[in-house]
Amino acid sequence: MQDQTSANGSANGANATAVAAGPVKSAARALDLLDEIAAHGPGTQLQLSQRLSIPKSSLHALLRTMLDRGWLQTDPTGSVYMLGIHSLVVSSAYLDGDPILSRATPVMEEVAAATEETVHLGRLDGDHVIYTAKRESVHPLRMHSAVGRRLPAYATSLGRAILAKQPADVRCDLVPDEIAAMTPHTTTDKAAVLEIIDRAELMGYAVESEESCMGVRCFGVALPFTHDAVDALSVAVPISRLQGGREDFIIETLLSVSARLAPIRDNSMVR
Repeated sequence: MQDQTSANGSANGANATAVAAGPVKSAARALDLLDEIAAHGPGTQLQLSQRLSIPKSSLHALLRTMLDRGWLQTDPTGSVYMLGIHSLVVSSAYLDGDPILSRATPVMEEVAAATEETVHLGRLDGDHVIYTAKRESVHPLRMHSAVGRRLPAYATSLGRAILAKQPADVRCDLVPDEIAAMTPHTTTDKAAVLEIIDRAELMGYAVESEESCMGVRCFGVALPFTHDAVDALSVAVPISRLQGGREDFIIETLLSVSARLAPIRDNSMVR
């Protein structure tokens, strides 16, 4: 019994040491591979090896395993690797199980019906914002976007609205010193971006005009589902349709729905 106890203690100690030592290299590489293809698109084994700095010999076994498990698939030639159907299964399960999305659905429907424009729900992830839900505009001319799209928080109304709810030091950390322009209208000066976020805090909503998509102006408000707000709602409108008080109406609609919401009182959702 003593030998067994010692063995168990040794095993537990080894496990603790492994956890403390950091991530498992093969698991980290698999996740890096998924992130890389999601962000930059499919690639051949050579291209992915170069993009991720993984030796081809190590990458080959990893690709084969992920193909077998459905995380990746190939084109008809078998040489180009892309995300597989299992990636969709897991992402759908995430969306189905997120309590924020279920509570936001009627809010999105209300705003979409009132404005008849494209409505996005987004969540802060590091210094980016990710679209977690979308309602299409009723008009033929609309913003091209998709659930899962990842954009810099500093250049979007969604991201700016969320950052406006963060402490000043957090805002400063999440806006990079060197900002890459997404369009010719993107604000690339850090101090100027922080001033825009400061104004969003005062106004209760954020705006960006053609900074992430040419010809489109977006209006966003943070949603107080959690005490540390990380979700926001936006309306994206072609500038050509912002006439006759439409801009004021959209802003009033967003501020109205945001004001009616209260944080979810659930310890599991506290961030």
